[in-house]
Amino acid sequence: MERRSGLGQMCWPELSDRAVTLLVPIGATEQHGPHLGLDTDTRIAGLVASRAAARLADDTRADDDRLIVTAPALSYGASGEHEGFPGTISVGHEALHLLLLEYGRSACRWADRVVFVNGHGGNGATLVAAVERLRYEGRDVAWFPCAVPGGDAHAGATETSVLLHLSPESVVMAAAEAGNVAPIATLLPTMRDGGVAAVSGNGVLGDPVGATREHGADITEALVAGLVSAVRDWTVGDKGRLG
Repeated sequence: MERRSGLGQMCWPELSDRAVTLLVPIGATEQHGPHLGLDTDTRIAGLVASRAAARLADDTRADDDRLIVTAPALSYGASGEHEGFPGTISVGHEALHLLLLEYGRSACRWADRVVFVNGHGGNGATLVAAVERLRYEGRDVAWFPCAVPGGDAHAGATETSVLLHLSPESVVMAAAEAGNVAPIATLLPTMRDGGVAAVSGNGVLGDPVGATREHGADITEALVAGLVSAVRDWTVGDKGRLG
């Protein structure tokens, strides 16, 4: 039988009596400017997780007795800062925390390792708290960020480049325009009171105009390679972060 790595397409006997590492993409449904879809964070997390799972499955150095499985993505997160724009749906930190706790507790009944692959920075603090609790309860749970050092904050060249590589059909480059390009640290005080809409009329924090598919390929490769390496090594560090 062909080895499948998507949880939703598998049958339960394929998971029975196996060592399973479950990769769980977490994203958001929130505005990403006038040119990127509301599912941008979810899409990135899901594709990074699925590519990493495929690479691990094909890796001859991987333990043949261990399955690397990608779960269906969790498409809603804590996105309150984007609620000034239509289309955004935020479940808030309290609901997200409870969801992650119950998800981890249930999944760990049959998966011996769980990795939350996070595509939305606003989920971060809640994700850390939930993973720390799950680990305190004795479950081997960790998280991995789809974060790009030096990247712009939201819907700029970084995310636009990644989407041009992963799913160019979802990008409307004709509508791409610069937003607020000031350093995020200088914007936070205003954003805490009024959200992204208070600092950017189009919802963009950065400038997507110079985005390229080639840059997106380089970013994606770094994210996938980082996740593959982290899962192979399985070193859970401070605050439950993998790698």
